[in-house]
Amino acid sequence: MSGPTPDFVLEGAAWLEDPAAAAVLDALEAAGGADCVRFVGGCVRNAVMGRAVADVDLATRLEPPAVVAALEAAGLKAVPTGLDHGTITAVSGGRGFEITTLRRDVETDGRRAIVAFTSDWAEDAARRDFTLNALYADRRGRVFDPTGQGLAAAREGRIAFVGEADRRIAEDHLRILRYFRFLARYGRGEPDPAAAAACAGQAGSLTSLPAERVLKELLSLLDAADPRPSVRLMAATGVLAHVLPHAGDLSRFEGLFEVEILEGSGPDALLRLGALFPETPAEVAREAERLRLSGAQRDRLIAAAGREPRLASWASPREQRRVMHLLGAAVTLDRLRLAWSRAPHSPAAQDWREQIALAQAWTPRTLGLSGADVVAAGARPGPLVGEALRELEAWWMDEDFPDDAAALRERLAAILRGLET
Repeated sequence: MSGPTPDFVLEGAAWLEDPAAAAVLDALEAAGGADCVRFVGGCVRNAVMGRAVADVDLATRLEPPAVVAALEAAGLKAVPTGLDHGTITAVSGGRGFEITTLRRDVETDGRRAIVAFTSDWAEDAARRDFTLNALYADRRGRVFDPTGQGLAAAREGRIAFVGEADRRIAEDHLRILRYFRFLARYGRGEPDPAAAAACAGQAGSLTSLPAERVLKELLSLLDAADPRPSVRLMAATGVLAHVLPHAGDLSRFEGLFEVEILEGSGPDALLRLGALFPETPAEVAREAERLRLSGAQRDRLIAAAGREPRLASWASPREQRRVMHLLGAAVTLDRLRLAWSRAPHSPAAQDWREQIALAQAWTPRTLGLSGADVVAAGARPGPLVGEALRELEAWWMDEDFPDDAAALRERLAAILRGLET
């Protein structure tokens, strides 16, 4: 038997020859036959588009208990990562391969779905989000396109929903943000009008989603090489107002992207998000809480929004060293980039660039004296010790961080004389 007719054949895809993946395929095929398992989704899509492949996922006609039994019979570890939705992760060659049983939706409410298993590849394809994700390939690299539109969409960079866009979004409201994420990462040309209209029409449904899921999609979108067209469309369709209510003005976000180009740095998704936040630390803190940022993410963006000590493009190296000592290089760099983003092509651009270079080369300075040294110099233990250290550090910064132990001790003696009178 020749089997089903493929729509395309992949050539030169290294993951098709991966022994770890082959071991998983062998295990499943031993239990269900040659056409019981195929590669699916991202690995097939990226191979068709000529892009790198990170994760390799599989779809199978076997139901989860049979998948587990087949893997264990072959000596492979089976991890039940999503049993309710038919997903098992096989561990082979020290890596995980996500295996999902073919499914059809029985009931959806926009946040979660109740599914039933099927053996029909077309039924499984019909419940997927975008046509370029509804592609399957067997181990010989033969690609199957059940929707009849996925291969063309992948080749053209067209992000279109499978079937009716409104229906796909009603099944899972997160697909609105997934649409803009895929548009940022894989889209080319003009956006699909039906997809954009459906996202605009159901934008209000995003408020029902858990903040953690929204944040994950936003950061993945903002990590794209150039997310600006996608974010502009989010704003134009009203989607952005539902996830980032204060991001009406995109100028700082657009400016930060220009700064990245001018500076030659890579994408910084979190700082890009910060450029879409309000500009005061208190407002940033509220947005961070609403979106459930981690503590480290929240603290970084709050610090980046600070205004003191003040940064200026005309600051001297001496003044900037003081700022870097007080803030640390990482916070200084965030503030410099956001400050520069307000006018990325202004005459001050070279000044900002030089300040960033100085911050990148900054080595933290240490005073070299402690409370014990202050006591040894004759201070009474107590509040006076801390006050003397603060006065000494202020002088040290004013003098541009001299590495002179004798001068420091001489200054400390003068400070103690003044404080004790």
